Amino acid sequence: MRKIPEFITEEELISIIKKTKKEHHKLAFLLGFYQCMRISEIVKLMQIDIDKNSKIIKVHGSMSGGGAKGDKDRNIPIAPEIIRGIKNLPIGCGVRSLQRAFKIAARKAGIVKKLHFHSLRHSGATYYLNIKGWDIRLVQQFLGHARLDTTQIYTHVTPKNLIDKMWGVKKGGF
Repeated sequence: MRKIPEFITEEELISIIKKTKKEHHKLAFLLGFYQCMRISEIVKLMQIDIDKNSKIIKVHGSMSGGGAKGDKDRNIPIAPEIIRGIKNLPIGCGVRSLQRAFKIAARKAGIVKKLHFHSLRHSGATYYLNIKGWDIRLVQQFLGHARLDTTQIYTHVTPKNLIDKMWGVKKGGF
């Protein structure tokens, strides 16, 4: 049985960003969460991959490092939360440096979950499905998955989400 990866909330992401000093690290974390990008895609992302008029990021399959994950190109809309940070591209550091920076920032933010940089991608997918209310097929396309069951691994349903969806609980509680 596959272990479900840890994920963070948007509030936890914000606390991590607040504990991050370097602007290019902040942008990388935001790209991981809001754009659901892989770390290998983030370190290879260049200004030329950004269509500022259409507000689209062109993610090339070759950015993922080859193999099954690297076969497909995809165009993803730029999340409003990262528009201003795009000027900090390219990220200018490698995979290991970003992984280390993320773990340090998460620890400084007081988050005790066993997180990895890839947790940002899982967290973003969960955010779009549960908080933003996207259809799972839309999340699948955003992530660039060929199979829906792969996307389902990336999405987490919390007990609160179940209660809200199943019983129609509105904000403000019972």
